[in-house]
Amino acid sequence: MSINGADTVWMLVSTAMVMLMTPGLALFYGGLVRSKNVLSTIMMSFMSLGVIGILWALFGYSLAFGADHWGIIGGFDYVGLRNVGQAASPIYASTVPHLAFMSFQMMFAVITVALITGAVVERIKFGAILVFSILWFVLVYIPVAHWVWGGGWLAKLGVLDFAGGLVVHITAGVSALAMAVLLGPRKGYQDGSPMSAHNVPLVVIGAGLLWFGWFGFNAGSALTSGGLATSTFVTTNLSAAAGATTWMILSWYFRRPTVTGIVTGAVAGLGAVTPASGYISPIMGSVIGVVAALIAYFCIQLRLRGKVDESLDVWAVHGMGGTWGVLATGLFASVAVNSMGANGLIHGGWLFFLKQLLAAAVIWGFSFGMTMGIGKLVDTVMGLRVNETEESVGLDISQHGERAYGEE
Repeated sequence: MSINGADTVWMLVSTAMVMLMTPGLALFYGGLVRSKNVLSTIMMSFMSLGVIGILWALFGYSLAFGADHWGIIGGFDYVGLRNVGQAASPIYASTVPHLAFMSFQMMFAVITVALITGAVVERIKFGAILVFSILWFVLVYIPVAHWVWGGGWLAKLGVLDFAGGLVVHITAGVSALAMAVLLGPRKGYQDGSPMSAHNVPLVVIGAGLLWFGWFGFNAGSALTSGGLATSTFVTTNLSAAAGATTWMILSWYFRRPTVTGIVTGAVAGLGAVTPASGYISPIMGSVIGVVAALIAYFCIQLRLRGKVDESLDVWAVHGMGGTWGVLATGLFASVAVNSMGANGLIHGGWLFFLKQLLAAAVIWGFSFGMTMGIGKLVDTVMGLRVNETEESVGLDISQHGERAYGEE
């Protein structure tokens, strides 16, 4: 358990990169909404960066990564960062300070909560999303993180999730769908009122920051600065590139190649490769990216036909893409790439594939059910939606008293 300087530097840099993803997400989401709601959309991501960051240090890390209790939840070993210091952890990332590992995991919790907000933009009360986010963090994110990464029952079963397909993308994507169903569509959505992105360059800047930060997200999850981090880095980029290219071709085939489409394809590829990135050969990242873009593209078309206003397609891109990534891990993983992993179906690991399938199904059901319950509770106590006048004026003014672009 000696501290390695190179590993520590890589972990700190990766943590900073993952932190930058949340402002990147704020810009990505902010550009996709109408101008009267851009600040409220950005605010939700920064709210997560602040509030979840504090709660993670106070008790979240302890409950997620503390000593296992019944395979369900961690203990109080690390409450208030007690026993989390400059020395290495005897359990997690044993070549870097325990504080570095804790901080790295903090940024995952932050962005997972922020991801969900894309489903509820332009119509939710800020107080409601704040309370919902806290409850969801405690009741959904922390247990799932413990199950998969903190020594819980899925970890003991042998389920693998290198950087967050189960913990981040499925939980956020499925919960986004539940909240969209519960909240209902935006005013004018079903009448065909314009709801187009107000600032595509802002979307592109946000996507660029996400792509950049994802190298820390995935390659940082190697927890060392060696060969595995390098392999994961290349795998991640290939999936993003394949997703972007596939979406470009799809949108070109059906109409025109759009900038919004190509960056959405990149994000789909990034999300899908996340659980598999440290367990598969780099070239397989391309396969995952292509399939992720196809799945997300047609899921968006399905969602549009179903008139479900899951506003910024968190379910299609992250929920469905993440599900594919978890299953792809079960298909393509190889111990030749990562001796701490397992062999997937194409290498004879049919039982491992079934474990991945079970994990995806359980976390789908748990996330959807818990989110519906939390959402209904918040709605009963304080109401989820702003009133029609506040929605028409825009949430920037009605919820925050600010304008993004001065007088309009």
